[in-house]
Amino acid sequence: MLKGFKEFIMKGNVLDLAVAVVIGAAFTAVIAAVVDGFINPLIAAIFGKPNLDSVGNFTINGAEFSIGVILTAVINFLIVAAAVYFVLILPMQKLMERRKRGEEPAPSEPTDVELLKEIRDLLAARNDA
Repeated sequence: MLKGFKEFIMKGNVLDLAVAVVIGAAFTAVIAAVVDGFINPLIAAIFGKPNLDSVGNFTINGAEFSIGVILTAVINFLIVAAAVYFVLILPMQKLMERRKRGEEPAPSEPTDVELLKEIRDLLAARNDA
């Protein structure tokens, strides 16, 4: 049972997912800074309020509806989607196109000798510690 769990954890997909979650959390902080430092002041300059949360509020039979909250969420989503596309997806697509055309060589695989040297150095460092 533990062997199967170890194999599951050591799969590349699980490690890639863990890295993606960490990068996503860091990226969220960047997007929040852009929204707080640029988008909200821009909205405040246009609408007089720092966000759209109070735009389009109405009440029916005591139930409060807020179109502005939905608009704010949609705008934030579009900002995140645009940032992901222009910062991550588009550059990677361009890189892959260049590799297909042969303009930029693909990363080379390390040779057996290089791998053995790396293993030796790691073992030596571990023994020194």
